[in-house]
Amino acid sequence: MDQGISKTAKAYAREAYEEELELLRRLAKIPAPSGKEGRRAAFVKTWLEEAGADKVFIDPGGNVICRIEGADRHTASVFSAHMDVVAQDEETLPLREDKARIYAPGVGDDTANLTGLLMATKWILVHRPRLKHDMWVVANTCEEGLGNLAGTRRLIVDLKEAGLEVADFTAFDLYLGQHITRAVGSHRWRVEVETQGGHSWEDAGRQSAVESVCRVVEGLYAIPLPDEGKTTVNVGAIEGGGAVNAIASRASALLEYRSARQENLDYMDEKFKEIVRSARTGDADVEVKLIGDRPASLASQLEGQSGLVDLGDEAIRALGGVEPAHQESSTDANIPLSLGVPAHTVGAVSGALLHTREEWIDKQSLEPGLALVLGLMLSTCAEGGQMKG
Repeated sequence: MDQGISKTAKAYAREAYEEELELLRRLAKIPAPSGKEGRRAAFVKTWLEEAGADKVFIDPGGNVICRIEGADRHTASVFSAHMDVVAQDEETLPLREDKARIYAPGVGDDTANLTGLLMATKWILVHRPRLKHDMWVVANTCEEGLGNLAGTRRLIVDLKEAGLEVADFTAFDLYLGQHITRAVGSHRWRVEVETQGGHSWEDAGRQSAVESVCRVVEGLYAIPLPDEGKTTVNVGAIEGGGAVNAIASRASALLEYRSARQENLDYMDEKFKEIVRSARTGDADVEVKLIGDRPASLASQLEGQSGLVDLGDEAIRALGGVEPAHQESSTDANIPLSLGVPAHTVGAVSGALLHTREEWIDKQSLEPGLALVLGLMLSTCAEGGQMKG
């Protein structure tokens, strides 16, 4: 890593620590369920404007976008962190802290990473380094759960329709050392069954909606999984029936399968649809609805991907202070990776218990995390020779 960039990033992260900590406290209290990020988006937009952004707006997908001009106006590097959290609270989120940690739903996934991105952007807005091409800083929506990556989908499609070339895409998410280099895709389904139902004794023999749902579940887990590449299945919820002595007339299930290989997802689709067809016996009306579709990485190696990953590894070692661990996962980087755009996801905070009410981050990790974010942004976009070590 360029020594001038490294020195600059570390110095700023030390100086900005208390300011970053206070920003995190404010941001982490603002509710932001997927699809309902409006209050957090308004806060982020105003904060960026006060930090010096003159081109910041909220797009139709709810993303907050800050455009910083570079020499090439037809090409852009995108840096993002998602605003939404798993918690469905629509009132102020609970936050507490002790000497070492801050606790709040979503504080690590992804509020602390978003805070680091905002603080790094503030340095760029104040110092205005010369950039090779445009930089788009994005606080995006709908990364979690059934948000289905809607914010990033909208962003990438709009960029391409505007005729802008996306040079690369960096998402900040998860924990220091985690470097997501391949996209795990998933298909998520809601299965709903309706039957006539009836009395368990008087109408014995009628089709049970619960039995039909169980038949689908049993079939899903019995699918022989592909030999190449990890593929997983999961049934996350089953509901139905009403009484112990009533033949269930309604039942439903939520399920998914995942893989980093698109061909494996296609194979699972075929097998799953066969199972659904076989479950349509008697008077059972079995309907399925695709409620989540996250694409996997392209099968071939993208031009520019290895260089972007190498740059991320260098920044994680030099500024994050940890050894990078390449992983497959499902993040906002899924969308650009599936469209042929070099992309990765880099963690920039330490913590644990994500997706729980007791989620926490280590306050001291904010400093190396901010240095990592700023250093990676400058290494990706800044023209050479500006910052001397």
